[in-house]
Amino acid sequence: MDYLLQLAASPTAWVALATLIVMEIVLGIDNLIFISILTNKLPEKHRAKARRIGISMALVLRLGLLSTIAFIVQLTTPVFEVLGQAFSWKDMILIAGGLFLVWKATTEIHHSMDPEPEEKETTGNVVSIGFAAAIGQILMLDLVFSIDSIITAVGMTEHLPIMIIAVVTSVIVMLVAAEPLAKFINDNPTVVMLALGFLIMIGMTLIAEGFGAHVPKGYVYAAMAFSAVIECLNIARRNRHKRLLAARQ
Repeated sequence: MDYLLQLAASPTAWVALATLIVMEIVLGIDNLIFISILTNKLPEKHRAKARRIGISMALVLRLGLLSTIAFIVQLTTPVFEVLGQAFSWKDMILIAGGLFLVWKATTEIHHSMDPEPEEKETTGNVVSIGFAAAIGQILMLDLVFSIDSIITAVGMTEHLPIMIIAVVTSVIVMLVAAEPLAKFINDNPTVVMLALGFLIMIGMTLIAEGFGAHVPKGYVYAAMAFSAVIECLNIARRNRHKRLLAARQ
């Protein structure tokens, strides 16, 4: 209790908490975009449930990993070396997660460009299998993003309560933003392509990080923010054009 009171009275701790919350929310955007795109592929009645499950699993994984910080820190220890390049468990997880993201986003882009005839979902099996597959893929990416998130938290502060508060806060923000973001992506087809492009960029960044090439997160998110602003201007222009056409008619 005394430790918590001392931590609460420390200005440095509050600065670390604010910084870490912002960092965790930014890192959670990647996770949320993937969850939104994947759950929008499900029947409408299952989407909200899948999003809640996916984000809840992200929270459980993050808190579970926080309870094993000593093990998480060891994930950065080199396991083997290839041609002078050392690889740790963290590197291998990032590479696998990046490859999965690139594959999934590329597949979705191909499907968007050349969609297959929609199959009739006349049986419960189709929906059930689709739901289970979506949850499985969300769980896999939750694990990758959670490990990246926790290692970032460990690198920024040594105080476990600060890490827990930051992680819980970021997941709450994800939970609140999930529905509006998913609806926005679903209502604007061009945003889907942009978001898939983001996922490819994030996947390539994870792969680069796994091979030891550090990519400053600021550059990645600045590019994403710039693209998002341009797309918002395009959406506003299209909506204004529609309103003018409707007024003329």
